[in-house]
Amino acid sequence: MNSERIVVSATHPDPVAIAHAAAIIRRGGVVAMPTETVYGLAGDARNPQAVQAIFTAKGRPANDPLIVHIADYAQLVGVVGQLPTTFALLSEAFWPGPLTMLVPKHPDLDPAITAGRESVAVRMPRHAVALALIRASDCPLVAPSANLFSRPSPTNADHVLNDLAGRIDAVLDAGSTSIGVESTIIDLTCTPPRILRQGGVPAEQLATVLGDVTVHTAVVGDSDAAPAPGMLLKHYSPRAPVTIFRGTTPTIQTHIVTMSQQNPTLAWLCYDDDVAVATQAQIPYATLGARDNGAMVATRLFAAIRELDALAVTQIVTSEPLGGGVAAAVRDRVFRAAEGRVVTLSLV
Repeated sequence: MNSERIVVSATHPDPVAIAHAAAIIRRGGVVAMPTETVYGLAGDARNPQAVQAIFTAKGRPANDPLIVHIADYAQLVGVVGQLPTTFALLSEAFWPGPLTMLVPKHPDLDPAITAGRESVAVRMPRHAVALALIRASDCPLVAPSANLFSRPSPTNADHVLNDLAGRIDAVLDAGSTSIGVESTIIDLTCTPPRILRQGGVPAEQLATVLGDVTVHTAVVGDSDAAPAPGMLLKHYSPRAPVTIFRGTTPTIQTHIVTMSQQNPTLAWLCYDDDVAVATQAQIPYATLGARDNGAMVATRLFAAIRELDALAVTQIVTSEPLGGGVAAAVRDRVFRAAEGRVVTLSLV
């Protein structure tokens, strides 16, 4: 299979290009599309063969459910069941946008989409290309991240093709995504609602609408049906193992320099205030920006992980960004990229 690259404007996509991609969707194909979060691998949610093609292309296990993307509320028909009152409150406040809501599913929805569970994740993205493709396809689209399963999510079309060239029909190339980490997933099937995945809408913002909201970003076992995507421990991972260090910045810097003297194939996923130390110690690095700027770090995270992975290093070391907001989502992604490997360093 040749994977076609279709270049479009991120803000004013060519209708002819969108129509071409939509024709692929309607005949059961899969097309990677940009969203404001990451690139998603889209297929017709009504077509079981298209749904299965997404699982096959990604190498995604059947126990990891998909998110259904819509462009208007009419497309929820046949996807969702009885909606809770919180759905209207949140959709009015945050849609289109990086918020996915877990709600009761429609009985006719393909169970493969929900990993056999009775709830479905739905979202209306805030990206002109994604919305145009959904409308032109005239159907809701399932669209997990457009990467091989457990790899870092793609934030540009090159990332998509590095993983999926020859495995998908096409990618709509609209440049880099603006947020850089996936949508927040909130479970509305329970009271109070609980966040299952931190993402583009911080918990603080959700609390302004809901008042009472809990964070429950648990780790799901490999053989269990996850209630939502992104809950498995190994996720967003490069080929080289990742270790997270916690402690003061000077303590972490000193420890990593010492490690690099013992392992010259180590690389550092670092922050701007680490760059001088990494340069002096001749440690390969990729910087995530300012340690206390979660929004900046989010936009750089997956690209930086892929950059280091391309160096064929044997180990990647990092620490966590500071602050609230989307930084919480970054901490979650880094934890799962490291498969939970966290080392707390004492003061030196």
